[in-house]
Formats: sequence, structure tokens, C-alpha cells
Amino acid sequence: MRLISWNVNGLRAVVKKGFTDIFWGLDADFFCLHETKLQAGQIELDLPGYHQYWCYAEKKGYSGTAIFAKEEPLSVAYNMGLPEHDTEGRMITLEYPEFYLVCVYTPNAQDSLKRLDYRMSWDDAFREYLTELDRKKPVIICGDMNCAHEEIDLKNPGPNRGNPGFSDEERAKFTQLLDAGFTDTFRHLYPDLTGAYSWWSYRGNARANNTGWRIDYFLCSDRLQNAIEKAYICPEITGSDHCPVGLDIDRTLL
Repeated sequence: MRLISWNVNGLRAVVKKGFTDIFWGLDADFFCLHETKLQAGQIELDLPGYHQYWCYAEKKGYSGTAIFAKEEPLSVAYNMGLPEHDTEGRMITLEYPEFYLVCVYTPNAQDSLKRLDYRMSWDDAFREYLTELDRKKPVIICGDMNCAHEEIDLKNPGPNRGNPGFSDEERAKFTQLLDAGFTDTFRHLYPDLTGAYSWWSYRGNARANNTGWRIDYFLCSDRLQNAIEKAYICPEITGSDHCPVGLDIDRTLL
């Protein structure tokens, strides 16, 4: 079973840059998108063989998530069911017989960490949401989580300490999430691999120099570790300031 996760930073723009060829080339069972920047009815994608699920922000041209799934789920849930966190189109949960799949676009703490308090509240609510699901059946989580967890996860940790995405507070919340029973699938397979990033600034020739951050993740319930076949990053795929990340999992072991 193949899952792909990609922050497209505006789906309409990426569609003009070859999205459908990329989509079919990756041949995923689940293709999850973040930061679609769409409202309902603003795009029509012809993806035969896939069920489409969209979650929109109330604010136009902002945030948004989507999942394209070959298999119809038992149930679909949008957002967390919490009014303070449910207006920005940040989350979709699909339920299957053996697992839940959660697609998430975590709020950015913003310049000068001006949205850090909200981010801390979100992280706590998100962790609680996932642990509730995990009590019922295993969970696979993917998305732009807007946090480079450890120093190995960005090119220049020193100068970025305290910046949004690499503040001590955000990193601590990420640690809390993993400690609640979840595994960073990429680091599980490649604990010491350096230079593996999923986002690069548009400024300063960052992508060409691989001056990046790894902020896009696949996490899973700890008890799914033995089902992980591959976890990977696709930096050769362009069109966004993020690249796709992937997870191949043995569904027979779920």
C-alpha cells in the first residue's frame, strides 16, 4: 500500500505545472494534499479510480487539505470537531477496517512566533485527537507539520533556533506527540541520514543548494512499525516549495 503526501502550496498553480502526470506517475493508493488554497467548485480534477475528499478553509485562498483514495472508506471526518480549530480546513480523517488515515496541515507559528499560543493549543488538541483514534485502531498520519523536529532535520539549525518551525516549544510538542505512541517513519528507517529535506525557501537559491527543512512527515502508531516497507522523500519533483513524501506499508501486517 502506497501513500503520498504533498504540500502543493496552491493546487491550481501546480496543476499548470504537471500535477496530473506526477499524480499518475507516483501510483499511490492514497494521495494527500496540503495547502490546496481552494474553495469548493474552484477546480475539477478527473482522477478515475479515486474517491476525492476535500476540506476547505473559510478564508479564501488559504490552507485546505484533500485526499484522493482508491478505496472508499468506512467513514470520513473533517477537522477535529472543535470550533476553535475547525475553520481553516486543516484535517481529513478516513477510516478503514484496519486503520485510520489522517491528513493534516499544521498551523504555522508565523514570524516572531506571533501565532505560537494558538499553535500550542492546536498541538495539544491534535495529540489528544490522535490518541483517541489510536485507542480504537492504528493510525497513519501524514502532512506538513510545520516543525523540523531535530537538528538533523534542517540544514542550518543554529541560526534558525527559535524561528517558526524550529522553536523549542514546537519541537517539544512534536516530541510529546511521538512519546504518546507514534513513530516518525522516515527517521525510523534512517535515523542518521543528513541532507534529507522536504521544504526549501524560494529565497537565496535554497533548493539548488539543498538548504532545506524536513517538515513533511508520515507518522504511524508504534505498533505499525513492522509494517513499514519504505519511507522516502521525492526532491526531484518540483512545482511547489515542498516536495512529496511517501510511505509504503504492508497492509497484510496491519
